[in-house]
Amino acid sequence: MKPLQITTTQKREVIDVTDRIEAPSGEGILVIFVRHTTAAITTVDLDPGTDLDFLDFLQAITPQVQWRHPHDPSHAPDHMLASLIGPSVSVPYKNGKLLLGTWQRIVLVELDGPREREIMIV
Repeated sequence: MKPLQITTTQKREVIDVTDRIEAPSGEGILVIFVRHTTAAITTVDLDPGTDLDFLDFLQAITPQVQWRHPHDPSHAPDHMLASLIGPSVSVPYKNGKLLLGTWQRIVLVELDGPREREIMIV
């Protein structure tokens, strides 16, 4: 298991971590897992501006309701969005190379930053 430390700098941001993930030799599947409930891991196409489009989309699907989250209702949507996106992705690899699609990038989605985040790679 190899942790990857990421320092986020904004309340919400998309951070490309693809090039920081090392695939072992041989072949198999890596699981990339973020150990937090207000951050997520997914794959996206990162053409210029699509990170901001993604964040705008998340904001647009967040309802304006009275949240009941006990310790801080203001970040309840961050928990909900992180659950919808998910805490992990599984990526096949072969001979030290991640077998991603042409445009796929692995990203950390920060939803309640800035914070220190830890990603586990197993």
